[in-house]
Amino acid sequence: MPGMWWVVGAVLVLGLVSAYLIWTAGRVERLQARAESAARALDAHLLRRAAAAAVLAEQRYGVELYAAARIALDAVPEEREAAENDLTRQLRTVELDPDDPACEAVIAASRRLALARQVHTDLVRDARSARGRPVVRLFRMGRGREWPRYFDVDDPTLSPRADVTTG
Repeated sequence: MPGMWWVVGAVLVLGLVSAYLIWTAGRVERLQARAESAARALDAHLLRRAAAAAVLAEQRYGVELYAAARIALDAVPEEREAAENDLTRQLRTVELDPDDPACEAVIAASRRLALARQVHTDLVRDARSARGRPVVRLFRMGRGREWPRYFDVDDPTLSPRADVTTG
């Protein structure tokens, strides 16, 4: 009978280790899926901002802003960061009137983009951290997916410029 307790103990330890590994694999998978979902949401917000900037450029600001917006809309994934940074720089050079609906659309899209970028960055950081743990690497729990990538873009938040009067 005393040998039976070793078997029960070993089965119990094996069950706990298996439960931990299954939980960890599920966590890695969920974090990876959330990071991919956040990347798709970020992409959608990038497209919305570029489209709003293109409409604004057609209405009033001209060729340079329109060209930057079109390049951002048509950019391939490898060139996307540079195109979005260029569009952000172009948008900062124009004076945005918060009362104009087209300007307000660009400002709102930029704010949503900043939030989406922050969420994406946080989720990518968490997913990379989970995938970098020794147990996860040892059992190759994230092998079916690519490592999540950060999207490095200038802070896209735009604020309307107001005339400051001193009295």
